[in-house]
Amino acid sequence: MARSVKCLKSSFNTEQLSRIVEMAWEDRTPFEAIEFNFGVNESAVIEIMRSEIKPSSFRLWRKRVTARKTKHQSLRSPDVSRGYCPTQYKR
Repeated sequence: MARSVKCLKSSFNTEQLSRIVEMAWEDRTPFEAIEFNFGVNESAVIEIMRSEIKPSSFRLWRKRVTARKTKHQSLRSPDVSRGYCPTQYKR
């Protein structure tokens, strides 16, 4: 049974919700990585995004990630074994 958005959001603190939104917003982070880290599936991530960002931003995000190969582990090339660009975290 699906949890309500209010119940779902109360399962996380502000920092965790922010990180879920950040990971969902990133094009290269698959939904499976969010589920692994936070235990929420794709439909729950969509509900969190719907409630946490502006409606216009949500529509743009949904249009961008729908059927995007990098957002779905099963659609990714087996050559991609990471969720970020190797130069992203240079020190």
